[in-house]
Amino acid sequence: MPTSTQARPARTRGRGRDGHELRFVTIHGHRRAFVTAGQGPALVLLHGLGCDHTTWSPVIARLAEHFTVIAPDLLGHGASDKPRADYSVGGYANGMRDLLTVLGIDKATVVGHSFGGGVAMQFAYQFPERTERLVLVASGGLGPEVTPVIRAVTTPGFHQVMGALTMPVVRQVGTTAMSALSLLPVPATRDLDEVAAIYDSFKDPAARAAIRHVVRAVVDWRGQIVTMADRAYLTEAMPMCVLWGTDDHVIPVSHAANAAALAPKARIEIMDGAGHFPHKEDPERFADLVLDFCASTRPAVYSRARWRALLRTGHDTGLTSVGGATGA
Repeated sequence: MPTSTQARPARTRGRGRDGHELRFVTIHGHRRAFVTAGQGPALVLLHGLGCDHTTWSPVIARLAEHFTVIAPDLLGHGASDKPRADYSVGGYANGMRDLLTVLGIDKATVVGHSFGGGVAMQFAYQFPERTERLVLVASGGLGPEVTPVIRAVTTPGFHQVMGALTMPVVRQVGTTAMSALSLLPVPATRDLDEVAAIYDSFKDPAARAAIRHVVRAVVDWRGQIVTMADRAYLTEAMPMCVLWGTDDHVIPVSHAANAAALAPKARIEIMDGAGHFPHKEDPERFADLVLDFCASTRPAVYSRARWRALLRTGHDTGLTSVGGATGA
């Protein structure tokens, strides 16, 4: 367990946009926002790029019937601080470790959506002793393809152009149009309500700068540059589930097949008709899948010797899997 984390206990509370009680804790001088709900084993929900904890609002209550749910606003997002800081996936994984440490949580099942999936994978790699299961939802890190909209964030002048596009009148017209288009029965526009919320958040220059740093750490003009392919064999040591929507226009559903090839023991669930935010489009089915996966697998039991053997050989070294998890 880390002992050097400098933090002050949660001291401020408020209400998030979704009505959940929002708590704050300051770690390393930066205030971090998070929501907690329920009782039981810990389950961490990590949102995607430009989102915040409210993306999980449709499923928090259901999951909280079985787990202690922790849904943070990642640094640079939502109500958390947006400093000039380390926005790499490794930096975010460290931040999650420190938040869990402050909250007195030793181990958790980690669920990550989109960019949050990359953070979840990194957390599992860096802190296997603290990861019980891994759930990846339309996750980054499983192939190079990604929507050109995200690649555009890396281009010179993005900050200035987006500043002009988020002027009050322009922003209002844009968000209203996207929200209206999201109601059309057209797969290509189904995620625009969430995109509208992300676009609206860009009115804050600090948020724009933070997102630019995040994207540049994981994407270039050719697509995603961070991949789990070289470390996928480590998932032999813990249960993993991959969920994807068939109509995802941000990161293609074909990446689920990549996950299956890279991690043959992973459970793959494809949600027919869902887009990039399956937890919002079909929250009941999404929660059912996550809860069934957790109920049908045993939490990973960390063995330093077995983890060392995996790292040395780069493949399965005879790990005994019971219900998808390592043995003692």
